[in-house]
Amino acid sequence: MTMTSDNTEADMRHRILVVAERLFRQIGYQKTTVADIAKVLQMSPANVYRFFDSKKAIHKGVARHLMGEVEQAADSIAAGHGPAAERLRDLLTTVHRMNTERYVGDEKLHEMVAIAMQENWDVCVNHMECITAAIGEVVAQGVASGEFDAPDVPLAAGCVCTTMLRFFHPQMIAQAFEKEEPSLDQLIDFVLAGLGARKRVAAIE
Repeated sequence: MTMTSDNTEADMRHRILVVAERLFRQIGYQKTTVADIAKVLQMSPANVYRFFDSKKAIHKGVARHLMGEVEQAADSIAAGHGPAAERLRDLLTTVHRMNTERYVGDEKLHEMVAIAMQENWDVCVNHMECITAAIGEVVAQGVASGEFDAPDVPLAAGCVCTTMLRFFHPQMIAQAFEKEEPSLDQLIDFVLAGLGARKRVAAIE
């Protein structure tokens, strides 16, 4: 396959995913058919199946795209400059904000994500691994600068991610959306205190 044909195939796959995401938002994942997607693209369903072997594969691609945007934002913050505590707060807040914008108040998109968690759990696992890695990068930088005290960085990153599940997990965000406490800022304060606790205790002693 030539580079031109590779680019053409990638472009068509992207177009299919863009249309699919729009239809999933408009009429819902369950009600959207491959024929609906093909009609918008002015092609036959058989042609869509040349690029994705099933509706489930299209769904997986859309979920991967949405999660990938969040991962890119997290990676960008992790690669930035400035105090680690400020960047970690920014990273955790950004992941929550982006997930809230996507999945809370948009019933059809929320349905799509719920199904993704049932049918394409590997996509969700990979996503959380990416977010945990971005958190770990910031924690490691904080340890190196003396800002954080976390001897086991991977463990610390995993604990941070688990602690933030209520503000990361789409279904938990929706279910606890109107719950007042702890707030996002309060939970992040708790996380930062945990990462810096040993340093402060040592200073007091």
